Amino acid sequence: MLRPLLFLFAVADASLYLEIDNNTPIDTSDCPITYYGQEYTTVYVRNRNFINQKYLLICFNGYYNPEGNGDCIRVPNTENKTAIALNNNNNPASWTSLTDFVHSSVSTVTNNVTCYLHFYFKSVSVLVQSSSLFSQTKQLSDQTLFCFGVKPGDTRQIPNTCTFLTCSSTRIPSMKTCGSPGRCDGTCLCTVTGPTVIDFKRQMNSVSDRCEYSLLHDQSTGFSLKANFLERRRRDVSFVDSLTLDFSDSEDIQLLQGHRVTVTGSPVTVNSSVQTFSGVDLSKDQTGVTASFSVNGSSVSVFFDGTTAQIYMADPVNFTYDGLCVDSNNVSSLRLSSDTSCQFKYPDPADNTINCSAVAQQCDVLKSAPFSSCNSKVDPQPYINACNETLCKYPDVDGLRCQFIQAYAKACEKSQVNLQSWMTEPVCGDRICNSHEFCGEINYNGGCRCREIFAFVYRQSNLLGGPTVCKDNNASLSLVGCLLNEKSIDYTLLHLNDKNCTGVMDPDSHMVTFGFNGDSCGTKVTETSNQIIYKNGIMTSNGSSEVITRQDEIYIEFSCINKKPEMQTVVFRIQGSTVVQYIKSEVWNYSVTMKAFTDGSRTQVLTPDSEVKLNQRIWVELETDGLNGDLVSVVTDSCWATDNQMSNSTPKYDLIMDGCANPDDQTVYVGGNGEGTSNYFSFNMFRFSRSTGEVYLHCKLQLCAKKNNCVPACSRGVRRRRSAKYRDEAPAFLSMGWSH
Repeated sequence: MLRPLLFLFAVADASLYLEIDNNTPIDTSDCPITYYGQEYTTVYVRNRNFINQKYLLICFNGYYNPEGNGDCIRVPNTENKTAIALNNNNNPASWTSLTDFVHSSVSTVTNNVTCYLHFYFKSVSVLVQSSSLFSQTKQLSDQTLFCFGVKPGDTRQIPNTCTFLTCSSTRIPSMKTCGSPGRCDGTCLCTVTGPTVIDFKRQMNSVSDRCEYSLLHDQSTGFSLKANFLERRRRDVSFVDSLTLDFSDSEDIQLLQGHRVTVTGSPVTVNSSVQTFSGVDLSKDQTGVTASFSVNGSSVSVFFDGTTAQIYMADPVNFTYDGLCVDSNNVSSLRLSSDTSCQFKYPDPADNTINCSAVAQQCDVLKSAPFSSCNSKVDPQPYINACNETLCKYPDVDGLRCQFIQAYAKACEKSQVNLQSWMTEPVCGDRICNSHEFCGEINYNGGCRCREIFAFVYRQSNLLGGPTVCKDNNASLSLVGCLLNEKSIDYTLLHLNDKNCTGVMDPDSHMVTFGFNGDSCGTKVTETSNQIIYKNGIMTSNGSSEVITRQDEIYIEFSCINKKPEMQTVVFRIQGSTVVQYIKSEVWNYSVTMKAFTDGSRTQVLTPDSEVKLNQRIWVELETDGLNGDLVSVVTDSCWATDNQMSNSTPKYDLIMDGCANPDDQTVYVGGNGEGTSNYFSFNMFRFSRSTGEVYLHCKLQLCAKKNNCVPACSRGVRRRRSAKYRDEAPAFLSMGWSH
């Protein structure tokens, strides 16, 4: 006889836990089952299909046989694996809540719960026995027992758990829970970081498009928490970009990039003091914005820092929710955007610079100290999976790996594990970027970068903006602010032919517009047989120094014929990788070697094949051979640059003077000067304005008796050196050149 007797329940601490396969007999003598007056000490488990539906069959007197008379319980099962937990805790107090719950649900049951067997798998769980409790249930109909303890259409929370049982109008039971079976601290946690969602059940899935999704929707009140996803440096990877708290019949609240908040579309100022808008408490600290409110009797807190959203629900009373935070497996069904263009898949090529094995090792740090102290409270694996999946297809830039670490650390904070040292202030903080921008790293600082879909057309054509807008004899050209930012171009140094005609940045779009009227701003007017051409150009100012510049040379010509803008980039190549000079004086015979490097540890030697760009850091090492370091030291007395091989030619630019860095050039650094038989210095690469494009570096070295203090006394703005008692009568001169 097949009886649909079901009861959903979350696993507490079990005395016995066993994973079982199909067709498995289980000894239940420690908790014998009394079923319709008959006691059983063995349970037989089998999976079977009925009309295209897989079922788990739990039988008490042999495996299920459709032609037999066995006593069985049948429950839908979409999984192949099942587990059993046996709990026979001898402490009667631990059963009070469950006993009270059953007594209040079924008045004909009077026995107390002393033990139970619990079968569970991914989609549903089944309580099949609690001592002799079911011996009194024969007088209830099978229909009533199908959703035991819950009326059709109702939802009830199982006591002391985060599990909610819902009985449909057709008496089909379903279960929703905040966590994995047996683990519940009274708080539901959902994390959305990058493209990934870690739901209440610790399942991790990804959003692959640029649409709006439902994270949390309360079916009884209509409240919805929505997340919008947008691309950043790649068109095929999206990141959570904003959140919307939609209260249906009241004001909407949006949490935006730059720690901004709007209420019904109007911006509001939020600070560390709690402010209440339409029943929502809003506050902001250096890490992000927090919104706290109550929905359907449950306390909800939403945190958003521009890259990660974390949703906490404390002690849920009525679990009538759906959304990605409830079940992230249903991604496509929870898409809210009606415009299908957000689903378009861009065919960006894979990033071949990414090493997925190295990524896996980096993400596994969440299993190591200090994070391991939280592993028993918050499972790190979903966060590791999210880290791996994202960083295996998107470069580790803009603090992305730290983003996953901090998301885990903040989740641990809610479980009373202090990992505050890993909660660093975001790179971007309150920086405000517009809709076609996002805040990312630019020269180790936060700045507005272009979203790739917006910038793609410009990058494909090597453009910085455009096209030219013409009206009569007026013309204007707009450059894209975020493209200028990415190339470290200061728009305030750009001007037209007339230096007094500069660009104006729109505060909202961040577009920089240059324009002229007629022959103003140095516009050149030419005529042909059939047209008049008004032509001007955007170019780089030389700034405060007329001798050198560290900015790429920009010249963008525009006119009413709509010629496309261009950008010129200067690249240098060293003419010789190493310069060696042999010095002979009355006292010493030695050699001096000059080498240039691209790294501070001076291991990457510049060669004639190496490319050096403007403003790139260069290190130059001066090393001697043949000197007794106990007696003498080498002092780089001076270094300067010219635009040809002649060391005494002009123009001339000083890098080192009297053994010290040029105080007017903040990029020059001198190390180890006068301390031993070698020293080095560094500077940012430059070129001479209005010159040949060649840069020659010349250095003069002196020997100094070690018994004296040979180290130059230097400070910014002051150049002086203690008098050396021993002055070399044969100083060394070395030169090195770059050209482009």
